[in-house]
Amino acid sequence: MKADIAVLGSGGFGLALAIMLDNMGHRITVWSKFEQEIEDIRRDGENKAKLPGVKIPDSISFTAELSCVKDKDIVIFGIPVNFVRSVAAEAAPYFNEKTVIVNTGKGLEAATLKRMSQVLAEEIPQCKMVVLSGPSHAEEVALGMPTTMVAASAETGCAEYIQTMMSSDVVRIYNSSDVIGCEIGGALKNVIALCGGICDGMGYGDNTKAALMTRGIFEISRLGIAMGAQAETFAGLTGIGDLIVTCTSMHSRNRRAGILIGQGVAPEEAVKQIGTVEGYFCTKAAYELAKQQGISMPITEKCYNVLFNNGNVRESISELMVRPKKHETEINFMLDKLDN
Repeated sequence: MKADIAVLGSGGFGLALAIMLDNMGHRITVWSKFEQEIEDIRRDGENKAKLPGVKIPDSISFTAELSCVKDKDIVIFGIPVNFVRSVAAEAAPYFNEKTVIVNTGKGLEAATLKRMSQVLAEEIPQCKMVVLSGPSHAEEVALGMPTTMVAASAETGCAEYIQTMMSSDVVRIYNSSDVIGCEIGGALKNVIALCGGICDGMGYGDNTKAALMTRGIFEISRLGIAMGAQAETFAGLTGIGDLIVTCTSMHSRNRRAGILIGQGVAPEEAVKQIGTVEGYFCTKAAYELAKQQGISMPITEKCYNVLFNNGNVRESISELMVRPKKHETEINFMLDKLDN
């Protein structure tokens, strides 16, 4: 069964999914707000800035008109989280209830601290929502490298539908009902990856990275569970899986920005040099959300201090190391709001 699919966003991941789905035989239309970007892609046959060296099939259509979502089977939001609400509000009149919306953005809305599925449900309430997350660098998806992801939805049938329509011999999609867990894991791993990059930039080694990732997933889990997520989700693809790939790869903009910060570049300048760094904005949202939920997230708190209060990186790491002694597992930490 083939589907008529619109991909909103012609950046790296949006294009990667478009290429992947086109290779599966689906009919694909890609929307971009920027007509010049569309012209450049048509002329060059690739997006030289976002996905260099990856040829885009002629069978993929491009448009600057949001009306392209009308009567589509699936609409994929592949745009930065800061623009999801505005694009959704503008496109909402063209949607009908038969369309399944898939969001791939990993982050929290700065003003409201809401997850992207909540934002989309507010703006386009007539449609069913699916979250697509997991360890999936655009560069590798576009080249057809074996990749696994998770389709999560409150509607089991919708998650299974996306699982069926997007699975292939190089892409394996699992389904889940834990939307909260998948979104919190996908969003907050960017914060930890930014910290991982900072440690790399300072010249720290594997011991430091392993500790950061392990304790990072610990505090991500604590926040997610407090919000209603399932504990086991954070041991899966959208938890530790996504955290591993983002903390260890140079494909990760969060890690690359962190490296610059660790080398002494000011946080705002590092973000400017790298481009879209979701972890920078998510750190502030996660910090506020942790306070709202009454959850201790020491790594996130130190990251917030470094990014927004001119905190000293080396001192912040030292302060994490000399915190009060704890039992590692802190019995029932996934069920109780204990000190981390």
